[in-house]
Amino acid sequence: METRKLIEFLRATIDHNQQQQAEQQLNQVHKIIGFAPSLLQVVVMTDVDMPVRQAGAVYLKNLIMQNWADKEVEPGQPIPFTLHEQDRAMIRDAIVDAVVHSPELIRIQLSICVGTIVKHDFPTRWTQIVDKISIYLQNPEAPGWSGALLCLYQLVKTYEYKKAEERGPLNDAMNLLLPMIYQLCVRLLPDQSEDSVVLQKQILKSLYALTQYVLALSLISKETFSQWMEIVRAIADQPVPEQTNVVDEEDREALPWWKCKKWALHILQRMFERYGSPGNVVKEYEEFADWYLKTFSGGILEVLLKILDQYRRKQYVSPRVLQQTLNYIHLAVSHSHSWKFLKPHMFAIIQEVLFPLMSYSAADEELWNLDPHEYIRVKFDIFEDFVSPVVAAQTLLNSACKKRKDMLQKTMHLVMQVLTAPIAEPRQKDGALHMVGALADVLLKKKLYKDQMDKLLCQYVFPEFDSPRGHMRARACWVLHYFSEIKFKQEEILVEAIRRTVNALLNDQDLPVKVEAAIAVQMLLSSQDKAEKFIEPQIKPITLELLKIIRETENDDLTGVMQKIVCIYSEQLTPIAVEICQHLATTFSQVIETDEGSDEKAITAMGLLSTIETLLTVMEEQPDIIAQLEPTVLRVVGHIFSQSVMEFYEEALCLVCDLTSKKISPDMWRVLELMYTSSNYDDAELNFLMTAFVDCFGL
Repeated sequence: METRKLIEFLRATIDHNQQQQAEQQLNQVHKIIGFAPSLLQVVVMTDVDMPVRQAGAVYLKNLIMQNWADKEVEPGQPIPFTLHEQDRAMIRDAIVDAVVHSPELIRIQLSICVGTIVKHDFPTRWTQIVDKISIYLQNPEAPGWSGALLCLYQLVKTYEYKKAEERGPLNDAMNLLLPMIYQLCVRLLPDQSEDSVVLQKQILKSLYALTQYVLALSLISKETFSQWMEIVRAIADQPVPEQTNVVDEEDREALPWWKCKKWALHILQRMFERYGSPGNVVKEYEEFADWYLKTFSGGILEVLLKILDQYRRKQYVSPRVLQQTLNYIHLAVSHSHSWKFLKPHMFAIIQEVLFPLMSYSAADEELWNLDPHEYIRVKFDIFEDFVSPVVAAQTLLNSACKKRKDMLQKTMHLVMQVLTAPIAEPRQKDGALHMVGALADVLLKKKLYKDQMDKLLCQYVFPEFDSPRGHMRARACWVLHYFSEIKFKQEEILVEAIRRTVNALLNDQDLPVKVEAAIAVQMLLSSQDKAEKFIEPQIKPITLELLKIIRETENDDLTGVMQKIVCIYSEQLTPIAVEICQHLATTFSQVIETDEGSDEKAITAMGLLSTIETLLTVMEEQPDIIAQLEPTVLRVVGHIFSQSVMEFYEEALCLVCDLTSKKISPDMWRVLELMYTSSNYDDAELNFLMTAFVDCFGL
């Protein structure tokens, strides 16, 4: 295709007034042989405006992702479009060079193209990628390294999750390329400039992708592994330049020096966890794990202790680096060989690192005050647990006190010092109670502590329900949640625990306190047989308040609380069953009609549907109530089918089956009609729905 014309089309796509027409023109010509290589040629032209090149790169990326692979031809259907092999060959020939010579904005899009091509063509049609990468890596000129490393990363990433027996082509390639990137990393290490550190980070990302699920001992000998571990350890130990301290703390984590350290710690922690922890590895790595522990424990822990010392001395350490450091030490606590290095430092770590981390921070306070909804989201986000240094601190504390002598006693002595201090800072009291809750499973197994838990709750937890500070009231609820399995010596203490928790749920002015109280109520109901009768007198206001909080927070944990309450108190809730169902249905609509945080919202929406199903199940012997619930439930089902929200089809069909288990009303037949009038289904969806409806309606 003529280059000038193509540039005009692309330029028009970034003009709002011409965009639609330009896209139509591109769609008319993109199937012509020669179009895709011409587009790549435009993308790499340095005399074309950058926005035009970017538009071309995005269009090319989408074209390759959607049309590179050969597609199956359905009988009686037109042959689906795929790029002609002539075009594919030309792109394979030029794409690595294009990545290498393009600026970063273009390079990112083109590297995704490389990943797609590798997935479908390597090694059968595209062995040349390995030679191309190796040529640039061996070039003494630095400008080609970044693009070559990006292409290498795409190659490795394609095989990242494949089984060992499927990784032969990658291992063959890495036999050539792994020594090259090692030598490059050795060369880069003394240079702490931003450009150098970005390249080091890219090398570490490829190493992590290469080894995180399979460590090919045929490819990486012990000698090679030792060389790499020394490099990774050196990067973890490398001081971050002083000038980074002028950057705001919020932005510092994104600096390349901290990102590079993060990947170094990622690798160290993963190698230990998956291959270096005797007793926790598959048979293939048993001998390797013994060697790893004895060879690397001392050197790595020395670096990690230095990182913790930085944090202790109030020097900045990025959250992910801190989290991965604590995760490594958590693993090391379990092994006697690594414990020898940790033992002299462990209580200092608990006192000066874990305790401050587990205390209410200035950042927590700011978020609580400015955006309590976001505070709740962060604290209850299961994905946040995987990256949070606070959760890592909690896990390490539990592990050390459970597995190592004297650690529990020393920790509880520290906790009691804080709790009994005449003038203790509320932040520190929060940290002390956080530590107690984190150790609940350990304390309740030790007679010495188990016998004192009633007293601890009465003296140090119950009073915090009256604290003027919301975070301390929330912490009191949280501690009761974690000690919900306690065997109370006196029933009065259980009654008081329930009274205070229910009062916090119904009357507290701070939303995070209400959420913690609701979860504490659920845990007390699950663990204390007598809790049911003490909560029953207030179950209606509790339920209605809980519905309000669910709608306001869209918190999935709270839908679990509601399900528990509906199951236990079905009889008492019968008079308000319709109100409960309407509330849940309205909240469901609210959740799925907003796009923000789609993963979390999908989980919450699923929890709401499960709660509605629970309500139908417990009311199934009451046909009058079911008849009143049906219109509300059908509104939910209709929303799901009419909007083709396929991720909730299964839950919607469960609701339909519940409503048709005893009787099929005229309105229920309209659901079948609704399914047909919704035209957004593909054949697979329609087949699934038809089969399910036949089962539900007994057809």
